[in-house]
Amino acid sequence: MGQKLSCRQSHETAFFSAVQNGDLETVQPIVEADPTVLEKTAGSARLSALHVAAVYGQIEVLSFLLDRCTNSDLLNRHRQTPLMLAAMHGKICCVRKLIESGAYILMFDSLQGRTCLHYAAYYGHFDCLQALLSTARSSSLANSWGFARFVNIRDESGATPLHLAACEGWTDCVHALLDNGALVCASTGGNGYPGSTPLHFAARGGSLACVRELLAWGADRLQPDSYGRVPYLIALKHRHEACAALLNPASPEPLVWPMPLRFINDLNPEAKELLEKALMEANIAREKAILKEKVYTLPPISDSEDKTGDNASEASEVELCCICFDQLCTIEIKECGHRMCAHCTLALCCHKKPNPLTARPIAPVCPFCRSNITQLVAAKVTNNDSEGGTSPSKPSFTKISNNETETEISLSKPNKSRKSNFSEGSSSFKGLSAISSFGKMASRSSGKVPVDCNEGGNKP
Repeated sequence: MGQKLSCRQSHETAFFSAVQNGDLETVQPIVEADPTVLEKTAGSARLSALHVAAVYGQIEVLSFLLDRCTNSDLLNRHRQTPLMLAAMHGKICCVRKLIESGAYILMFDSLQGRTCLHYAAYYGHFDCLQALLSTARSSSLANSWGFARFVNIRDESGATPLHLAACEGWTDCVHALLDNGALVCASTGGNGYPGSTPLHFAARGGSLACVRELLAWGADRLQPDSYGRVPYLIALKHRHEACAALLNPASPEPLVWPMPLRFINDLNPEAKELLEKALMEANIAREKAILKEKVYTLPPISDSEDKTGDNASEASEVELCCICFDQLCTIEIKECGHRMCAHCTLALCCHKKPNPLTARPIAPVCPFCRSNITQLVAAKVTNNDSEGGTSPSKPSFTKISNNETETEISLSKPNKSRKSNFSEGSSSFKGLSAISSFGKMASRSSGKVPVDCNEGGNKP
């Protein structure tokens, strides 16, 4: 009897070792001879073969097992699914295969009540995060549970995926979540009680890029946590002096992504990238003024980008912006046809502070003729020295629509400017105050992050 049990255990050990190593030639005959082996678990964590294949990224073995397994959401000891572990370890091929096989993306573990989206955000696996968001948007979950609710799902401590990504300093994940509707001022507190916002978590983690991204989306620097501390005090406590300088309530407020543009879901990616770049350049210019007396320096602009900007200013046929007399006119207003640069376009949308709870986004007016701006065109910058002496071609445009306005943006990329007219030049928008907070709106990896950012929570 004991010898028989020992042989069975040795057989299962060989099976799980083959799954871990991706040895399909060994796995296949074992499963065909005894299909019940798929229900067996290994180790103290009680991992099934699907869990092991997902953790080690063995996509061929995983595909074979999924074809013979009726349940792709098997649970381990901590009620974690193979999809959760694949997202935790960044195995994008396994994530896509599990989703394709019908794995449910809205499962909660028993450790901290987190989902696969929390795991992807906490460990900074951008491709897995994008795959999960894309699936949630196109699946029946968006209709039955709500896509915005999925993006802002809270764990047992009240943290959303945005909180976790901001704490760990994953800027690309922070941007993707914000771009998909994550609440920038989501609080870990419940039932009306105060809690920590993603900005508190970013201040604790010390990521200057995440702090900058959250501020650009309207994060409130004055919102206190459950202990009455603003993000500035959190940054000081953890000795992140550069972050503290930007979060200091006495420092100038950054420019915020304009409300009339923030909610245009169909905004052309090329035009959106242009406006976001202009916004970040303006805020970086302000950061340099704030940090000029400190030893911290911002990342320099690459040589290739500098060269592009120089060529644009020397060989461009497009006139300079008549507002700042510094940037090239890359944005054209329809229907009046007046032109200005992307920086001044943002200043035009940022110079008012609408109340996000009561006021609706109002279309800005043209600074030249005072007509309502209903369409924007990203004009292509043409070159005088084009080969063959041919005339510059006309830009192509793509229409995008909002609820009330329709915006037209071209697919062409403008050249990078060298300076920001928000801080220098003779712009009529010079010295404009930025939008403050976007609003105080209410707001779940095995790594634990404290709710109120008291103590460090190390990754497992």
